[in-house]
Amino acid sequence: MSLSSLFLSRQGPVLVFCWTAMAVFGAPCAHAENERIEVVLDQAKIVRLPPNAQTLIIGNPVVADITVLKSRNSMVLTGKGFGVTNLIALDAQGNPVAESTIEVKQAKDKVLVVQRGFKRETYSCVSECMPVVMPADDQSFNTITAAGITLRNGLSSPQH
Repeated sequence: MSLSSLFLSRQGPVLVFCWTAMAVFGAPCAHAENERIEVVLDQAKIVRLPPNAQTLIIGNPVVADITVLKSRNSMVLTGKGFGVTNLIALDAQGNPVAESTIEVKQAKDKVLVVQRGFKRETYSCVSECMPVVMPADDQSFNTITAAGITLRNGLSSPQH
């Protein structure tokens, strides 16, 4: 289930984030103090979750979103917009169990940024440089780029 709202509450055990304890020790932690996770914009990262919480809260779902996996021992963290937000886990009584800072960054490899005054354009240069839609780019550049992507996706649909 995706966290498109500010919180997720479930019946039964819900999984809480505690990155370091799970990654290093393989065991859940009781009170993680502000662990930091970096994720790249438009990419996903799988994070293991310890059991014992009832509610997960993401501070700003425009910056990052989480999806709890069916196995209920991990989640997918997706970078949605540049910036920093937080993830808080609460137990059944509403007590904080863990808190993490999530930082969404731009990919560093093979990206070309063209700045013309206040207008910015971003290109992905994997084999050739092609325009990509980025939140910080000029609105007209993003509109034209998005229209091209939409047209291409429409032409490749099974209906054509």
